[in-house]
Amino acid sequence: MRKTLVVMVKEPRPGRVKTRLGRDIGMTASAWWFRHQVTALLRRVESPKWELVLAVAPDVAGLTSRIWPEHLHRIPQGRGDLGARMARILRFMPPGPVCIIGADIPGITSEKIEQAFAALGAHDAVFGPADDGGYWLIGMKRSGGVPNDALTGVRWSTDHALQDSAHSLGTMRIAHVATLRDVDTLSDLKALSR
Repeated sequence: MRKTLVVMVKEPRPGRVKTRLGRDIGMTASAWWFRHQVTALLRRVESPKWELVLAVAPDVAGLTSRIWPEHLHRIPQGRGDLGARMARILRFMPPGPVCIIGADIPGITSEKIEQAFAALGAHDAVFGPADDGGYWLIGMKRSGGVPNDALTGVRWSTDHALQDSAHSLGTMRIAHVATLRDVDTLSDLKALSR
């Protein structure tokens, strides 16, 4: 069974991505940052050890976009909040372990992805925590399926997101890998530069 790494991406249009960062540096600059961040991330995490898939939004524009590499398989994120979209991806990818990552975390490397897949050897699920209470990675072995309530009732964009997400997985054995910083504001960007 093949491992699958899914990267969730949005079309990098001003005012549509990284809007909190955009309030600090301007919407065009934040969209430019996001586009180049994703390009660098995809280079770092592409590996023969797993299938790399882009979960795109908006669905139609993302599937036909010329911004992302043409050779990468794309799937639409679909409707619903972040939890509904990630749960759907976890349920409907081909058999095998799946990890999903965000695209706005400069610290993600293929080595960190390998650690997450390795953690699924002895656990049902894995999270890569973010230092703001959220997470940059969720992964599942999926051998027993994905719980019906997975990723429901999560207080997204709060410091409870990881805790709520883990709680939604019920009795699954959960591992954690490295804590990384995502970029939502100018202070996050400055912290990465240090």
